[in-house]
Amino acid sequence: MARKDELGRAGEERAAAHLTRCGYAILDRNWRCADGEIDIVAAKGDRLVIVEVKTRSGIAYGHPFAAIDERKLARLWRLALAWARAHPDDARSRRIRVDGIAIIGGDPATGAIEHLERLR
Repeated sequence: MARKDELGRAGEERAAAHLTRCGYAILDRNWRCADGEIDIVAAKGDRLVIVEVKTRSGIAYGHPFAAIDERKLARLWRLALAWARAHPDDARSRRIRVDGIAIIGGDPATGAIEHLERLR
């Protein structure tokens, strides 16, 4: 497995643990359909939260959130609706929100973590 893939996987583990500590229930991880993949699907209260996780070893190429442009955000919303259609019992009566989690550091277990609710 390539270093960037290992970094990304470790970042997703850290993000899921962070969400759980903050009271979110993890409903799905790495969910795929024809339109793409959702890193984490979580729920908290009346919210269904689609989480995009970006992990970087540093900021030489910019902040991880900079990689979530308008095109990526539109895709995340399409994926959120597809997930909700595929899981009506989990999605029923919940409002959808798209969040981002950025992890910066050579070791995702100890790197800085930032959770941005309601991306753009």
